[in-house]
Amino acid sequence: MNNNTGYTPPTIWTWENESGGKFANINRPIAGSTFEKDLSVGKHPLQLYSIGTPNGVKVTIMLEELLALGHSGAEYDAWLIDIFEGDQFSSGFVKVNPNSKIPALVDYSSDSPIKIFESGSILHYLAEKFDSFLSTDPKLRTETMNWLFWQMGSTPFLGGGFGHFYAYAPEKFKYPIDRFAMEVKRQLDVLDRHLTENVYLAGDDYSIADIATWPWYGALVLGNLYDAGEFLQVQTYENVQRWATEIVNRPAVKRGQIVNHA
Repeated sequence: MNNNTGYTPPTIWTWENESGGKFANINRPIAGSTFEKDLSVGKHPLQLYSIGTPNGVKVTIMLEELLALGHSGAEYDAWLIDIFEGDQFSSGFVKVNPNSKIPALVDYSSDSPIKIFESGSILHYLAEKFDSFLSTDPKLRTETMNWLFWQMGSTPFLGGGFGHFYAYAPEKFKYPIDRFAMEVKRQLDVLDRHLTENVYLAGDDYSIADIATWPWYGALVLGNLYDAGEFLQVQTYENVQRWATEIVNRPAVKRGQIVNHA
């Protein structure tokens, strides 16, 4: 079946109306705040502004893992930013993250508060601050960063690509679904081959690379993302299944998944 709509892009693109789909009411081609509202601040040194999406879960898992290790300085207040209602466009949130994306973190443990945004940056910041889940050995540290950045670069094809066209777009079209399904399966094969010879992404030790990657690819192969397990035949990636199952059973991972759900 040919799903070609015959659309010819204009010489200059203009925003005429909402594109449709689940997130149409919050998508727009400009940045900045749309309303005035300060962010709440609690009593703990770390203030997290987020929601329990895969990117948000990365940080709550990291914080819960740090607390499990006994790092009392990792105590945090979690404030819900309901991205479906546009909370990320408040003036307070935009001051912390001008990109208006969750998660965002503010560290008040020093005289000058530190603002951190982008999930990978937050994980790296917390790993360095608490000297945990990031090896000081140059080889292992580099391997961890390799896989952390692999996740940051690869996941847009899974989320904004496959997830959007398979689960959220107002209409189903064969070309984009096939295009992004092929890429996601290639990524799963990358992980599966690597995990054949490695317990975790950076070797024998659990790290921020695993914490970053699991909420997306772990959730996917466990059947908890986009209801796409059968479509992608995720059970065939046995090494990713083993890795994902081991991580989902960690107590801190279980706690981190229930924080900031709308």
